[in-house]
Amino acid sequence: MIGGGALATVVIAGVVATGIVMSNDDTKGSGEAKGGASGSSAPASAAPGPSFSSVAPLPPPDPNDFIADEKKDRAPLTLDGFFPGAQITVNGRTYAEAAAHSTAACASAAQRALASTLQGSGCDRMFRATYHQDGLAVTVGIAVFGTTAEAQRAKQTSRNIRPLAGKGVGNFCQGGPVCLVTSNQVGRYAYYTSTGYTSGKSVTSGDTKAYRLNNDVADFVFRQIAARGTAQASAAAGAPG
Repeated sequence: MIGGGALATVVIAGVVATGIVMSNDDTKGSGEAKGGASGSSAPASAAPGPSFSSVAPLPPPDPNDFIADEKKDRAPLTLDGFFPGAQITVNGRTYAEAAAHSTAACASAAQRALASTLQGSGCDRMFRATYHQDGLAVTVGIAVFGTTAEAQRAKQTSRNIRPLAGKGVGNFCQGGPVCLVTSNQVGRYAYYTSTGYTSGKSVTSGDTKAYRLNNDVADFVFRQIAARGTAQASAAAGAPG
């Protein structure tokens, strides 16, 4: 199923999905000296021109390097850093935040196979938030690992993030309805979505609204993670040598 440029899998809640969503002439001055009373001319002498270093400047830091490994990714990890404010606007659409939560117990924020994967793959922390609009809700979870390789393994195994209820959103994607679940990864971060109707209605393969919400929030999270790399690369470029 192609939705918003991302391959997603629709699965029955509680059943592991098997889809993967994815996401670089020097100018010399011259002078002329005129002779004195004798009227004779003195030879012209050249004024010193500008000098340039023959050493090529270092290339700017690559933002991807800063989010690829915890040894370089030293910016604080916070809920507000990933999910700022009470709402987000993506592609001109605004979604309200119902809840946000973080925990070092990554497995507790996942279901079934994903819980086991996170527990055994070196997940350091999980950040989750739920956004909603017009009877649809999506929980997105960002799992933080030490290295890119760990995040890649976790993304490929399974993708059942546990939905997070909150203000304006009760329990959803639990107990039987068909929901849309996806996974993706950038650097040392793997992120997962679970999208469904708050009424318990199932998501269908042609459900444009569900796919749009899912893809918008996944896109937002990708940009938040990428922004970490850009900010840290800019800081490193401006630091004194």
